[in-house]
Amino acid sequence: MDLEKKFEEVKGYIGQIEYLTHAIVLVDWDMRTNMPVKAGESRSKVLEYLSSQLFDMTTSTKVKTFIEELSPYKDNMSLVQRRTLEELEKNYNETMKIPADRYIASVGATSRAQIAWEKAKEENDYESFKPHLQKVIDFSREFIGYWGYEGDKYNTLLDKYERGLTVEKLDKVFGELRDGIVEILENIKKSEKIIDTNILKGNFDTSKQKDLSLCILQKMGFDLEAGRLDVSVHPFTTNMGNKDVRLTTNYHKDEFTSALFSTIHEGGHGIYEQNISDDLENTGLNSGASMAIHESQSRFYENIVGRSKDFTTYLLNLSRKYFEDFNKVSSEEFYEAMNKVEPSFIRTEADELTYSLHIIIRYELEKDLINGRISLDQLPSEWNKKYKEYLGVEPTSNTVGVLQDVHWSASLFGYFPSYALGNLYGAQIYNTLLKEKPEIMKEIGEGNLRNLHSWLKENVHKFGSLYTPAEIIERVTGEELNSKYFINYLKDKYYNIYNINK
Repeated sequence: MDLEKKFEEVKGYIGQIEYLTHAIVLVDWDMRTNMPVKAGESRSKVLEYLSSQLFDMTTSTKVKTFIEELSPYKDNMSLVQRRTLEELEKNYNETMKIPADRYIASVGATSRAQIAWEKAKEENDYESFKPHLQKVIDFSREFIGYWGYEGDKYNTLLDKYERGLTVEKLDKVFGELRDGIVEILENIKKSEKIIDTNILKGNFDTSKQKDLSLCILQKMGFDLEAGRLDVSVHPFTTNMGNKDVRLTTNYHKDEFTSALFSTIHEGGHGIYEQNISDDLENTGLNSGASMAIHESQSRFYENIVGRSKDFTTYLLNLSRKYFEDFNKVSSEEFYEAMNKVEPSFIRTEADELTYSLHIIIRYELEKDLINGRISLDQLPSEWNKKYKEYLGVEPTSNTVGVLQDVHWSASLFGYFPSYALGNLYGAQIYNTLLKEKPEIMKEIGEGNLRNLHSWLKENVHKFGSLYTPAEIIERVTGEELNSKYFINYLKDKYYNIYNINK
């Protein structure tokens, strides 16, 4: 067999699948940013139709023939060819297990749930959202039945976002992470250091916030000719290939950091997508290695870079061009205000230290929901109970409680752990970066992020999903995932801020 010729045919077909996927992504993006309120039902039907076409293409006899013809020649394939075949076969086998009508119905249920969630969050109306959420959960359980599972049912959902991850493994990692954070948090509570965050509150013109956000994105290396920044209820990143990457944020006139750090976070996602090699187009490998590796990039830019002493010094000087009130603020005050530890209700606005506790709460609730250990009637009270236990705060409404995240309405069960795992990956990558480029933070303090951008592109981004997450972290750092780097990073940073002796 002429493998090169056959793979050109395969890539042509995968390209058609990608074009259809891009159309679906664009419709979804519009639904979440610009769609008129009354268009919700008709837009859901559009998504159902396009998704049915995608289902047919993914499970066609042509795909089956490709797999059967190529599988005997795996030993003769290049890495890209072998991984292309593996992804094609994986997607085919997973999708084939789901009845077409159930798949299409799930798409409709999910799009309606997201529309219902936006309204419910705004109106603090959990009861109106509950039936939609129940349908989404029911579909997740039904699909687990088709796919099968080993051990905990939730393992099947974890595996979709982080290949090979199980509840058993994650319980251990999250246990170590939780204990490390709690230890640091307890020591901070004993500190007499007082940090004033009032300097970050006031009257910040949203048009100026947008201009600043765009300026920071360009400094990060996000290509605005291959992407854009818009507004949505919940910030997100989506893309239609590496030449069309779309970010959203949400501006608050009385809050300086919310939109800024959401933009930096989404910018980290966006840069990853833009930097994936053109050579991986039409292979099924032109996306991030996993959601945890993706989150390692967004959390890295948001916190390790964005809230660093070097970058906040640069950011303060830049922000003074947009907001004169910052002329009265010192770089030390600005840095400390950006990093104040204060347990709160809202995950996306949580401080860097306690953020992972928000994720662990969601992880524990998701396991219970999928396994039927708690009902949706119990969910708000269970949510509030865990917030009281883990963070010492009790949500004042469902809007700032169980309704705050879009993920469950979007049927992203198994996704949340990616955020905390991203913190771990990011700190481990940072440790290697400092060894190879000890001058990098000084450059960042001068507003020069070009070498950081290039290093991440060459070591992580350009490979897309050619390598597994385990292979990526091994290639970059020389060892498997280890939580000690993130915990040590947190101790070094926050013990210094709060004058705590190690």
